[in-house]
Amino acid sequence: MTQYTDHHGPEGLLVRGTILVVPGRGETRATYARFGGRLAADAYRVRVVDPPALDAGDPAASLTELEARLAEAVEDTASPDGVARPVVLVGADSGALALAALLGGARTPAAWWPNALVLAGLPGPSARTAGAGGTWDAELDVRTSCPTHRGRLSQDPGVRRGSLDDALPDSLIGAAYDSESPLPTLLLVGDSDPLADDEALARLAKSLPLARLSVVHGAHHDVLNDLQHRSVAAEVVSFLEALRGDLRPQVSVRSSAW
Repeated sequence: MTQYTDHHGPEGLLVRGTILVVPGRGETRATYARFGGRLAADAYRVRVVDPPALDAGDPAASLTELEARLAEAVEDTASPDGVARPVVLVGADSGALALAALLGGARTPAAWWPNALVLAGLPGPSARTAGAGGTWDAELDVRTSCPTHRGRLSQDPGVRRGSLDDALPDSLIGAAYDSESPLPTLLLVGDSDPLADDEALARLAKSLPLARLSVVHGAHHDVLNDLQHRSVAAEVVSFLEALRGDLRPQVSVRSSAW
């Protein structure tokens, strides 16, 4: 059974890079169809994998298994000319946590290693669960205010309800926020995300050598899929394009009316 879903760019355009999306707790690959389609429209090869299975009893093994799946998923995108770079990993919720822990430690870089990271809705050390009270509507309120996204989550039989109350391994939270990753990293967080730890995120962004913290006004935990998803996708594409220019933004604002 295929363990990923692909989104391809327009016919005839040069592929500008390879994006792997790692969903979070309770989500499915279908959760990122809209996001994947938006990035693919800009000629990026987008592949969505299954969420990571994080074993609190053996988190190291969980990361090893995730690394193997990511390596296979990246290498399987290769054309006769090789894998289209930059390779960028995008993680949401527990997917972001797992990527930050995996790539922020002392592991030896492999041939498939990404060129950059996007961490969206990284759960904070001080807010490990949603505390949604056990109702689906309460969990949706934590996730998003977007009616389209709420409907897609509710209608997807693969979405596991109540998953935001699953505790995350303390060791992975510690590893994520102690990351020493040299990779360019875009941190995305909604300012209405009850699972975010704003102070911890700010410290993480300052501690990393190449990090950008982007706060999305009015967005909730599912920051890639909330009402502001167009602006968020544009922020991600801007980050991707800067990677292609050695981290130099393609557009510089010299004056502004607001």
